[in-house]
Amino acid sequence: MTQTQHEMVREETGSPVGAPRYSRRLSDKILIAFHHACDQTDLEVAEQLLRVLEMMLTRRPLTPDGSRRKNMESLVAAHERLWHLRHPHADQD
Repeated sequence: MTQTQHEMVREETGSPVGAPRYSRRLSDKILIAFHHACDQTDLEVAEQLLRVLEMMLTRRPLTPDGSRRKNMESLVAAHERLWHLRHPHADQD
């Protein structure tokens, strides 16, 4: 690609050539997929996605970005949602 082509791509996309075009982190996409599986009541898939998300969030962080607490709160909330879906009558006691 020529210099001019690189500049055109940069103008059209707002990012340099070769830069990731993704605006969300992989963990965010997995969390979205988890909630989608819950909405579809596919609890087996939701559980597997939750395990992957948990593995990603509990391993040693690659870069300290200060979002660990928020990530853990989202993980806990996801566990709670799955538990409530699996035990719908537990709140009626």
